[in-house]
Amino acid sequence: MADDVTKLIMETILALITTAFAFVAGEAWNSAIQALIESIIGAGDALPSLFTYAIVVTIIAVVVTILIARLAAKMGVEDD
Repeated sequence: MADDVTKLIMETILALITTAFAFVAGEAWNSAIQALIESIIGAGDALPSLFTYAIVVTIIAVVVTILIARLAAKMGVEDD
């Protein structure tokens, strides 16, 4: 029983650490993409830049999600 609890605690800690690193990486990409959009469009008018940024991030998220789902399917991982 104690081994099960220890294993569960370690799995939870690992998941939290992984999530934290993913969040930091996401924030880094967020800043990079925002800077790219501002350099292309300019920072003068914020609203078009924000919409362009939102569209670009959405497209990237959809493409990456599809690629990951295909890779998982090839590896035999099922989606719940």
